[in-house]
Amino acid sequence: MNNMNEKLFSEFPPVSTEKWMEKIVADLKGADFEKKLVWKTNEGFSVKPFYRKEDIENLPVTDAIPGEFPYVRGTKKEGNDWFVRQDIEVEDVKTANQKAIDILNKGITSLGFILPKDKVSKETIENLLSEILSEHIEINFTTCNSVSVKLIQILVEYFKERNYDLTKIKGSVNLDYIGKILTKGVVKDEWIQTMIEALRASSELRYFKVFAVNAFLFNNAGSFITQELGYALAWGNELMQRLTEAGIDPTFAAKRIKFNFGISSNYFLEIAKFRAARWLWAEIVKAYKPKCDHDCPNEGADHECRCAAKMNIFAQTSTFNQTVYDAHVNLLRTQTEAMSATIAGVDSLLVTPFDESFKLSDDFSERIARNQQLLLKEECHFDQVADPAGGSYYIETLTQSIAKEAWKLFLETEEKGFYASVADGSVQIAVNASAESRFKALAQRREILLGTNQFPNLTETAAGTIQTTAYEDVCGCQSDSSASISVLNKKRLGDEFETLRLTTEHSGKKVKAFMLTIGNLAMRLARSQFSSNFLACAGYQIIDNLGFETVEQGVEAARKAGADIIVLCSSDDEYATFAPKAHQLIGDKEILIVAGAPACMEELKAQGITNYINVRSNVLATLQELNVKLGIK
Repeated sequence: MNNMNEKLFSEFPPVSTEKWMEKIVADLKGADFEKKLVWKTNEGFSVKPFYRKEDIENLPVTDAIPGEFPYVRGTKKEGNDWFVRQDIEVEDVKTANQKAIDILNKGITSLGFILPKDKVSKETIENLLSEILSEHIEINFTTCNSVSVKLIQILVEYFKERNYDLTKIKGSVNLDYIGKILTKGVVKDEWIQTMIEALRASSELRYFKVFAVNAFLFNNAGSFITQELGYALAWGNELMQRLTEAGIDPTFAAKRIKFNFGISSNYFLEIAKFRAARWLWAEIVKAYKPKCDHDCPNEGADHECRCAAKMNIFAQTSTFNQTVYDAHVNLLRTQTEAMSATIAGVDSLLVTPFDESFKLSDDFSERIARNQQLLLKEECHFDQVADPAGGSYYIETLTQSIAKEAWKLFLETEEKGFYASVADGSVQIAVNASAESRFKALAQRREILLGTNQFPNLTETAAGTIQTTAYEDVCGCQSDSSASISVLNKKRLGDEFETLRLTTEHSGKKVKAFMLTIGNLAMRLARSQFSSNFLACAGYQIIDNLGFETVEQGVEAARKAGADIIVLCSSDDEYATFAPKAHQLIGDKEILIVAGAPACMEELKAQGITNYINVRSNVLATLQELNVKLGIK
């Protein structure tokens, strides 16, 4: 039997970083290491292709313990359980109650009720929560700010009447005035007084949150990760500052704030984001010197309440990157997003149904969304291990990098004040600028949205599947058309590509793009595949071919197929001969496109050959121009 004390792979000598670098540089064969393998994130820092122990030796908090300040490794000492949430729009109260009971029996442990303000009443709450054991789940409400205090008072009365242990009630009311400015440009005076009233109304509910930092609004508007985190910290600090200035105890205030984050598809950066979020928020709350009001083992120096520094995180998968076409890819996106959030140790999670971008979700899509979380618990056991990413050289380094950039943005925002920065629109402008850069990157395929700007489903149509996606506004507040305040971007990442493709569908014209492949075998196949993928993004029918002996044969076959577009696919050297011949034969009858960027391009343009597609092309703009030439508007 092998000696159990013997180190695994002890026969292999350690390899230094220098040796690894020597091997990598040799394999690159002269290519620049920094340009080839080091990539720069949207968040403003570089990521190396590999990390070693020495990369984290001098980093702070790498020796932190799960469940202990500053909570970079999570707020739980053991395990990693989270609340599985599903939201219900309350139209008919009894129907909503029946649905709530049904999904609780199917694995949901957190309910989110979207409650119109005209339905906020004692009778509604009694019927809505009937036969629901409120002590054993998390209950959350989103309603109009104007009735949030009333709702809290009704809830407290309801729980008392049923002799619930108020210290076991967990959940939240999504009271948020800043979000109204971000999304609608609606500014309310004296909002802090309402928040103080909500705080006092909920005082007996120890674990009930009443202040929302809705950072997911930034995520769904297309922000970068460090923007979402930096502004979330500034938002939370704004609440702490306003409340403490009004005489509210910082311990009391901090324990009533809930952070609602989005989750993008950037898997590892999102894990690092949540770890950094807990760490930085703990440091912010510590600066307010919260005091323990009872005998608690989690005290810092001078009776500092370290429980107050725990960030309560609700996370929801992104809607910004959801797509109408190839919608089942949304399942892959939401699954990796859910994995990021749960590995990082969030407190509750909502997986957005995969069809939410084009219709109101149904029983099937909601069931799949629930099961995505349940699989992570029951099959993958993600709820069993606290901070499984802890100690990873890569994740630890990303955590530090994101924390550094987010903190920098936090400090910059604090100079002016977060509320002031939102009220004058500067936060919205910054986030929208990030979204615009992502739209541009998508158009140029520097950012990929599978099924939309890369590898589209060639035969899919979607016009007949699109239904209304808008829930009724729970408060009825309309955007202030007289205000000059910028609001956050509302477009999804793939909107413009989808509009383009839907335009093609609605036109009723079946555009055929014919691949005229000729010459060098490897180049013609590579370029026909590239061109097919490129043009299919507009919903064109692709007709590919193995190759032709002559240009004449190719043009003849294209016309027999009824082609609207003929794409010449060959090698750069052969274009000098093949392109003029194709142009001569085609004339103005079809649109000729040359696949590539040959050295003779300028000479070909002088002959009237003006259409080219290649890796440097703006895919969206090129396809929009083609639609115009084809008479599709």
